[in-house]
Amino acid sequence: MLRLLGLRADSDYSPLMTQDSSGPQSAYAMPEGAVPLELLRTPPPVERADAARNRAAVLEAASRLFAEHGVESVSMDQVAAAAGVGKGTLFRRFGDKAGLGVALLDTRERALQDAILRGPAPLGPGEAHATATGGARLAAFVTAYLDYLLEHLDLVRMSETAGRGSRYRIGAYRFWHRHVALLLGTGGRSEDPEHDAHALLAVLAAEHVAALLPELGEERIRAGALRLAARLG
Repeated sequence: MLRLLGLRADSDYSPLMTQDSSGPQSAYAMPEGAVPLELLRTPPPVERADAARNRAAVLEAASRLFAEHGVESVSMDQVAAAAGVGKGTLFRRFGDKAGLGVALLDTRERALQDAILRGPAPLGPGEAHATATGGARLAAFVTAYLDYLLEHLDLVRMSETAGRGSRYRIGAYRFWHRHVALLLGTGGRSEDPEHDAHALLAVLAAEHVAALLPELGEERIRAGALRLAARLG
């Protein structure tokens, strides 16, 4: 199974330090032929200056309206009016409100992905001498992901439930899954890291967390997810 993930049985999921003079920049030590996590990230949009200004105006307006009134209560018409753009422009650019939610989450997701790829241990690989285990990194990921999810629960829920299988088509999910599967595979305890990565991410789904939150509360949800991560990793 490690071979399916692009890992050898004796490989470690560790950083290779670059010589960038701007500061420590860590990347995963990936075997030949493996797809680097960086390539699973959705690239930022390349657009004209006027399109970039419109995009920024729309995202600022949507963020403000969602914060003031809640995601479900805000219409695309309201976002277009607040941003000063036509409805046609808004729908062509983002498709629907779920697409708008994905765009709003992009910056937050990138910050978490950067921390995983290049940040300090245990969430990231740390310096070349860092010794964080796969289990420690997995627990750090669960904690950081829940921080992100609970802060933006309504937006993440909307983006993940827009259509059948939407969650699994989002580029960010492929990144999270690859990261978790590599951590599970490196430790050697998981017999099927790809399956177990899906299993762990299932308890971090926005719809699941939103349904359990009123009954169990945040503390129990966090503790349960961490217990599952410890058993798998």
